[in-house]
Amino acid sequence: MEKKRFQKGIEHLEKQNPENYKKLKENLEDIAPDLARYVAEFAYGDIYTRPGLDAKSREMATIAALTALGNAPLQLQSHIEGALNAGCTRDEIVEVIMQMAVYAGFPAAINGMTNAKEVFSRLDK
Repeated sequence: MEKKRFQKGIEHLEKQNPENYKKLKENLEDIAPDLARYVAEFAYGDIYTRPGLDAKSREMATIAALTALGNAPLQLQSHIEGALNAGCTRDEIVEVIMQMAVYAGFPAAINGMTNAKEVFSRLDK
């Protein structure tokens, strides 16, 4: 069962955002390798592959949540890339982050927008 969850998660990640998962795995390899596996198994194998929402909708919800949290810039940038890979437009991502000004405050929205700008600039190079 665990291997199936992991494999489902990895298959999703390979489509959605393979480079960022590789970075996460490498970053955790020497301190907590199981944490990267848990991300693949639970977040992507169990949650992201559930029926009911498509990948684009899940990424938009994740961008909103990470923007509102305001304390996870690397994860927000990763999911902005994942959203683009799932078919979101830059304008849609900007609008989701803008919406968070109402519910999470202007500082969270400004920080989220700064992260989006970084990702867009990096991808334009």
